[in-house]
Amino acid sequence: MTPQEAIQKVEEVFPFHYYISADSKRYNNILKTVLRYLHPPAKILDFGAGPADKTAMLATLGFDCTACDDLQDDWHLFPGNREKILNFVHRFNIRYHVTNGNPLPFTPAEFDMVMMHDVLEHLHDSPRELINDLLELVKPEGLFFVTVPNAVNLRKRIAVLLGQTNMRPFDIYYWSPGPWRDHVREYVKDDLVKLAGYANLEILELRSCHHMLRKLPKVTVELFKALTVVFPGFRDSWLLMAKKKPGWEPVRSIPREEVNKMLYSNDPVLRGVVK
Repeated sequence: MTPQEAIQKVEEVFPFHYYISADSKRYNNILKTVLRYLHPPAKILDFGAGPADKTAMLATLGFDCTACDDLQDDWHLFPGNREKILNFVHRFNIRYHVTNGNPLPFTPAEFDMVMMHDVLEHLHDSPRELINDLLELVKPEGLFFVTVPNAVNLRKRIAVLLGQTNMRPFDIYYWSPGPWRDHVREYVKDDLVKLAGYANLEILELRSCHHMLRKLPKVTVELFKALTVVFPGFRDSWLLMAKKKPGWEPVRSIPREEVNKMLYSNDPVLRGVVK
């Protein structure tokens, strides 16, 4: 079965109409990237899986898939939506764990790959502890697959030049009910290089890609794509595929002096106050 066939098969039974069709190129990119590095029935953990659309596509291709999410986004809480998601994953034999703040119920080195798609930008705290926890669930020299929005894509650069925000519209933020669940910190290429280094990972692939073309006016899409051939850093998303280095160990902290140096070295007032 091809990635496109897997996308179509899942779309036929997915309980939320139009959710998948708007992003078919994104799904194709993710599935083809996984297939370059893994073969079924390898075990994959999809953390922050939401409705498990990508998870189901990988399960359709023959992978042994597990999904995790807290299912606390506003639309997840609409009457009946959680039940629709859990019924959907059941038909694809996906183990789905609804997180509730407790430790994940998996064993060390259980998975060949852990993936996080459009998750890191939603975290309010450093991703350090979560990434280390997830990597402990991956086999030696196993894979870590991440996609994130590009904080400085061309659309956002133009918006800033016009005096507009490069984040979510302020009215959505201002009137958002409850805790803010949208983007907190978006990423650039250098962030992902540093993330891989801090997490003791070897980068196999780090590239820009188009995952959010649906957000552009249709008349501008082809121009946007043409410009990003010349300037690939202007594309809307980043993709990182990395693997655990031989002898991998989690690095959960560094000396406080080093943290202070990073925090305060560029502030001439605080530099003399914090030792």
